Amino acid sequence: MSAAEPLTAAAADQMDRARRMRLFATGLLVVMAALFLLARHFLGTHPAWAWVLAFSEAAMVGGLADWFAVTALFRRPLGLPIPHTAIIPENKDRIADTMAAFLRANFLTPQVVARRLRGMNLAQAAGTFLADPTRGGETRLRLGAASLFADMLQSLDPEQLGGLVKQGLRSQLEKLDAAPLLGQLLTAAIADKRHLPLLESILRWTGMTLEDNEPLIRSMIHERAGSLVRWTGLDERLANTILDGLYKLLAECIVDPQHPLRGKIEEGLETLARDLVDDPVMAGRVARMKLEVLANPAMGRWLDAMWERSRAGLLRAARDPDNALSGHFGASLAELGGALQRDGRLQTMVNRFARRTLVGVVSRYGDQIVRLVSETVKRWDAETVTLRIEGAVGRDLQFIRINGTLVGGLVGVALHGIDLLL
Repeated sequence: MSAAEPLTAAAADQMDRARRMRLFATGLLVVMAALFLLARHFLGTHPAWAWVLAFSEAAMVGGLADWFAVTALFRRPLGLPIPHTAIIPENKDRIADTMAAFLRANFLTPQVVARRLRGMNLAQAAGTFLADPTRGGETRLRLGAASLFADMLQSLDPEQLGGLVKQGLRSQLEKLDAAPLLGQLLTAAIADKRHLPLLESILRWTGMTLEDNEPLIRSMIHERAGSLVRWTGLDERLANTILDGLYKLLAECIVDPQHPLRGKIEEGLETLARDLVDDPVMAGRVARMKLEVLANPAMGRWLDAMWERSRAGLLRAARDPDNALSGHFGASLAELGGALQRDGRLQTMVNRFARRTLVGVVSRYGDQIVRLVSETVKRWDAETVTLRIEGAVGRDLQFIRINGTLVGGLVGVALHGIDLLL
């Protein structure tokens, strides 16, 4: 991310709020300075001015000290080359490595992830959110978390992150034993008669394809017929007979569930399902076909396009979660959320899957994830890092200045009172 890259709307809003709070803290310090001068001027006219002087003097000291401390984090105070100032821009790369190491040690280890997830009912929490994503007390937190997620996703290098995701997906596909899975799916579909609509669709498609290519078939029959057959006109009758027979066969297969051809097709499907599960030769063929598909450049382009669509969809959903969870898609998610809330067995299954998946991801890709975070922050220029961090925490740091000014003033009053007592 370069300095020229514009800030997002959320980041710009954070910067504006931090800037307003900084002006308020500076204004309070100016007020204390004016109060100090006023108290010095009227010091002898009334004993109360001594208390005002003590308060304003100590408040200025506390405010100036905290101003220096806060400013030194992000830049050099008054532009002076004071040692150990401009801490964040001067130590950007070290901060990136420290962040990555902290993330790896405290969050992205299998033991930590497993321990934190063991007592969490992720399925029920997801179900509660999906069933009612706009529940009042959670809306602000949800929008804030969504905005933070969007900023993080947008700031990470899309090529590196995409490469990480695609590498993980390709690795899982390569490890997948596809033949038994396909065999089990086909067996279950045949047992439940779910293959029949597909079979009928294939028969209808075959009939329409035959009809669309009837001139081509007639031409092929004419070309392969002998000259004597063509001279007698029997080639046309032969073509009509073949086409009529095919149309009749397909029509009978469609309307008659007990047609012998259907039986042969189903026998073939059952044999294929058994071979996929039990035959090592068939399993090897499927594995080779799978690897050939994964090695095909078209597959790589498809994965690239799928990642770009997924990333764009995640960004849209994070920027506008209300619209992302509306309509038919939102209604379907709400039904899923209700099921997750009510069904204990489904919760157990989803929680177990989530734990295994997250622990596996952390175990295999933890180092790559933290390296991605570290390299992304290192590529940012110092000004961008400073603006980002100052926008995120600058408003709270200005409260330190305000508190330092007020607390310093109170300490000054206390010391003045102790001085009078002694």
